[in-house]
Amino acid sequence: MTAVNADAEPAVSAWAPLRIAVYRNLWLALLAANVGTWMQTVGAQWLLIDEPNASTLVSLVQTASFLPVLLLALPAGALADAFDRRHLLISVQLFLVVVAAALALLTATGRMPPALLLTLTFAFGVGQALTLPAWAAVIPELVPRDHLRAASALGSISVNVARAVGPAVAGVLIAQVGAAPVFALNAVAFLVFTVALLRWRPGNARAVEVPEPFTAALRAGGRYVRHSPLVRRLLRRALVFLVPGSVLWALLPLVASRRLGMDSGGYGLLLGALGVGAILGGLLLPWVRTRMSANQFLLVASALYGGTLLVVGLVPVVPLVLLALLPAGLAWVNVLANVNAEIQIFLPGWVRARGLAIYQVVFAGGQAVGAFVWGVVADVSGLVVAFVAAGALMLLGAVTSQVWPLPDLRGVDKDPATYWPRLHLAHDPDPRVGPVLVTVTYTVRPERERQFLDAMDDVRGSRQRTGAMRWGLFREGETGDRFVEVYLVPSWDEHLRQHGGRLTGADQKAEERARDLADGAPEVRHLLPAAAGPAMTDRREEG
Repeated sequence: MTAVNADAEPAVSAWAPLRIAVYRNLWLALLAANVGTWMQTVGAQWLLIDEPNASTLVSLVQTASFLPVLLLALPAGALADAFDRRHLLISVQLFLVVVAAALALLTATGRMPPALLLTLTFAFGVGQALTLPAWAAVIPELVPRDHLRAASALGSISVNVARAVGPAVAGVLIAQVGAAPVFALNAVAFLVFTVALLRWRPGNARAVEVPEPFTAALRAGGRYVRHSPLVRRLLRRALVFLVPGSVLWALLPLVASRRLGMDSGGYGLLLGALGVGAILGGLLLPWVRTRMSANQFLLVASALYGGTLLVVGLVPVVPLVLLALLPAGLAWVNVLANVNAEIQIFLPGWVRARGLAIYQVVFAGGQAVGAFVWGVVADVSGLVVAFVAAGALMLLGAVTSQVWPLPDLRGVDKDPATYWPRLHLAHDPDPRVGPVLVTVTYTVRPERERQFLDAMDDVRGSRQRTGAMRWGLFREGETGDRFVEVYLVPSWDEHLRQHGGRLTGADQKAEERARDLADGAPEVRHLLPAAAGPAMTDRREEG
């Protein structure tokens, strides 16, 4: 009789999201773009393989690809939350087509020194940085909530099918006709994705509110993650896995050429083995979730990946390295698909793109910084030392999964909940007025104080995630049984957004628990800057 883990969830088929036509069409087009991206990566790395300081230059291709995500993902997330995501995606894909075409043309004419190659790789990374948060935020709008893990796994399968196919095709093309056609095919692939986006007509287009001021939107996204312990835990787990794991992607071309004596086709074969393992991992993800808890699998997957790093670094035997790369691909896709899906499920719609952008910052930053560090280690101490050190670090990270486990997000209600009463003020303040001080006064019997204070800790988190930049709870000295909650919101517009869509079912539950422990309804007051009256609003309009 097969054992099923008690923490398991009902299995959703790995292919279930592909039954939804719009998701299927976009997924296939994105697959073409991912194939093109991996072809470009192999082409760029192989152009640098014979340059002086090749270890550093080759690893810098990955750094140049991921550094823009580190720098721009959060602004990109703010844009994706504020504006039409489809239009943003179309514009960015056209930019990527132009960059890929420039790479092809300059390489074909022999005008591609290493510095220019890395610069254009960085520009391509800029386009991807603008794409990732918008695309990730669109997925929950395309598939049902219970399909999100399968959709996340399919996203990883897309990347890893591309990783299996793209390098193999690139290796053959580079050997036969050079790198320029590889870059040209990448331009065609992103043109295919652009056409698919142009043909997509959302039936229920996302209603975009009046956009938040850009700086305020950035701060709101950062504030949400900073005051969300569950999101921080997920990001920390991803980082512990990514930093040592990046050595494989950064230095595998050098392992292929220097330790295994392989050409570009052989390097493509190694990446293909990783891709095959990752595809199997995506297919097995629903089955794994019914047999293991997420933390049990995290421990096993990290140990498998760490073992692979040791084999790749210490065993210069092609068949053994190929076999070792299969479980590494499986572990990679399962760990990161799980983390990505959990973040998508947890984040409320109003901040989803910004929260996913911060995940992309961690994802890209872990790989970019890791790639650079391992490249320098390999230049100074050799490939063997770099892989052994990364393998040991990965095995240590596996142990920490028992100290920093993945959180259990089942039962957390992140659906929008508009439950605050309508505002009735003496006048309508200008949305730009701020800061705004909100006070909420509760009357609490002595025997309920302890429970009330515990409940208000959850309320504090809710206020800070949705807009408060300061929060405090005070006891009224004159009465002793009255407590005053005080929180400061940057502007009246920010507070209106709390009223109009930022709160979720989980926030409502936390607030109702605190209110149930108080006697009667709490008294709410909104304190505006003294000069924020109608006359001030009129003067601003006249000015």
